[in-house]
Amino acid sequence: MWLILGLIAMTATFINLYMYGVGKDYKLAMAMGISFTALTLVAAYSMVSDWVEAEDWSALLDVVPTMEKAFWGLTIISILLNITPIFLEMKNKK
Repeated sequence: MWLILGLIAMTATFINLYMYGVGKDYKLAMAMGISFTALTLVAAYSMVSDWVEAEDWSALLDVVPTMEKAFWGLTIISILLNITPIFLEMKNKK
């Protein structure tokens, strides 16, 4: 599930940037990009919670350290890409 939500978040982010580039209202796409990023993180947390309940320690040891770094990086990138149009508008107004 987190993979599907992550792909939707990336798609919404690219739509956000495209809509800004062509001069259309991008704010809904921006909100969707950030929202689906949050849903991706919650879905991944849910998956890890299932592994803890099942006491699948090998899955936790193998996957979680790498997932943690990837999710931090991708979340920061998602936030920055989604708010880029706002900063560009502010810069252009000055």
